[in-house]
Amino acid sequence: MKDITISAMYSLEHTIAADYLKKFTYPWEALAGISDMIIELGKTLSPDEYDNPAQDIWIHKKATIFPTAYIGAPCIIGAYTEVRHGAFIRGSALVGENCVVGNSVELKNVILFDNVQTPHYNYVGDSILGYKSHMGAGSITSNIKSDKTLVVIHNEENIIETGLKKMGAMLGDCVEVGCNSVLNPGTIICPHSNIYPLSAVRGIVPEESIYKTAAIIIPKE
Repeated sequence: MKDITISAMYSLEHTIAADYLKKFTYPWEALAGISDMIIELGKTLSPDEYDNPAQDIWIHKKATIFPTAYIGAPCIIGAYTEVRHGAFIRGSALVGENCVVGNSVELKNVILFDNVQTPHYNYVGDSILGYKSHMGAGSITSNIKSDKTLVVIHNEENIIETGLKKMGAMLGDCVEVGCNSVLNPGTIICPHSNIYPLSAVRGIVPEESIYKTAAIIIPKE
């Protein structure tokens, strides 16, 4: 069975949500409490480092926010992050340091570790993106099944019940998602793996893999 625990998927030194995430075994278990976590964490942030332009919104003074971006509460945006033209942060978003939230990108109920890039036309909802992960242009997370049943994780012969109606994708550290790919509800991509462009991904992609199609997943060389 593949190890899809938080400790196996993520380098926790690269997020200010580390103490929160350590409370859980699997990453999707953290989704329900992201909003409350951001509010409590935001209250501890130094006003010397973070602006507080509206209730429950904290933006690092060294972040760059384009004037046409929308930022909803609760939200934390880290140092040196760029939130570009037309970005739509709906709320419940913790965005780390040195990230890119690009044009027409929508974020909702997410944790983005440091150095994450969602640069062009991405939808990321009910998801956690690990350190240095990258969403190619037009790639999205689909966070609800078409039949509206609860999301389950198929881990080889085992089925893990998440109890969640909404769950997008869990991307480990240094994952690369190709352009215009769809990550179906409950997708897990383990660290250092690559997804071919135009892929429709579901289930678990092992670490250090290249996802070509559902039938062709090869180890990296």
